[in-house]
Amino acid sequence: MEQLKITSATPNSALLDLPWRRPLIEWPAEVLAALPRGISRHVVRFVRLDGRVLAVKEISEDVAFREYGMLRQLRKLEIPAVRPIGVVTGRTAEDGTPLEAALVTEHLAFSLPYRSVFSQWLRDETANRLIDALVVLIVRLHLAGFFWGDVSLSNTLFRRDAELFAAYLVDAETGALHRELTRGQREHDLEIARVNIIGELMDLAAGELLDSEIDEVAFGNSLVDRYHELWEALTGVEAFASDERWRVAARIERLNALGFDVGELDITTDIDGTTVRIQPQVVDAGHHSRRLAKLTGLDVQDNQARRLLNDLDSYQAATDRQEDDPQLVAHDWLQNVFQPTVRAVPRELRRKLEPAQLYHEVLEHRWYISEQAGHDVPMPEAVQSYVTNVLRYRPDEKAILGMAPEEEPQGPEADYFHYAASEPGDVD
Repeated sequence: MEQLKITSATPNSALLDLPWRRPLIEWPAEVLAALPRGISRHVVRFVRLDGRVLAVKEISEDVAFREYGMLRQLRKLEIPAVRPIGVVTGRTAEDGTPLEAALVTEHLAFSLPYRSVFSQWLRDETANRLIDALVVLIVRLHLAGFFWGDVSLSNTLFRRDAELFAAYLVDAETGALHRELTRGQREHDLEIARVNIIGELMDLAAGELLDSEIDEVAFGNSLVDRYHELWEALTGVEAFASDERWRVAARIERLNALGFDVGELDITTDIDGTTVRIQPQVVDAGHHSRRLAKLTGLDVQDNQARRLLNDLDSYQAATDRQEDDPQLVAHDWLQNVFQPTVRAVPRELRRKLEPAQLYHEVLEHRWYISEQAGHDVPMPEAVQSYVTNVLRYRPDEKAILGMAPEEEPQGPEADYFHYAASEPGDVD
């Protein structure tokens, strides 16, 4: 019998406790975690281990090591992707039959596969937001020189990011990193995305999970258009008269508004100095999240950060502290506004959403009920109303640690877990 081997940058002896001598499709219910699962060409299972949820995918050894290495590189580049844990090889069944290797990644807390998103929100706005999130992810990958090769909603996980979504790469087995992508490589990735997304939306429509008014082909085509718009905004050359140099700052502000930082600008003038041309050279996503982290230490999604920063600015104005040190004001806002609001939510309900998303939704609810009441509703009253009328009925979007498949919820939350309850023979 071949010796079992675990290759990992962060060794964890608890991995040895998993039933590696059995095919993944036969793993017992007591080690599995009931979580929504997307569609995959390979068998995938979620397991509970040391207080975490891990995703285990059976795959050939060479592909497993290749994908493990690729995910590690993407993490170093700060690309939104699942965190690789390791590769398990040397697996054999009790009768000596060789088993495929396994790639182990950490489950992304508060994330959902696109099918689970659509099981809860049946509006065309949802499709638009998912496409927008995927466009941002593709652009970030292409800026980093990554050719995905299999762009699809199925190979992506989505997390709430204020009123939008943030997309994370899950499957990197077909990807490749280059110093820079050619236009042909980028367009090829886009065509793969367009075709895959049209097919996935048609599949949702067949399952009555899609608004009947949605045109699947138009949505697939719109991804390509939105990609080109964002790519041009981030990398396009802009020319203007030499006496309009304010447009350099305007270009940077425009990119910041999109959530990107400019590391360097290529600025050139023509021979007579009458025309100036600018082009961003290094563009990094996460402008708002980096600013918020610097001020408060909170590590959140970029749109969540933008909303929290707006609230921080409102707090600064309301307390007449525009001339104070921004970090001191941010500290007071964190201690006196943000944290008390989150802590006012009952502990058993906080797990439903990330703290930043929870705070964002409280602000949205406060605005709504204030408009209905015709006056500003105090924050404690808004929190109580949100908890009573909204949060209690929301599905849990955090990884459910310790829940066995037979303990899956019934009623309103059942749809969320639908894709974790597929039959063992299904393709995952």
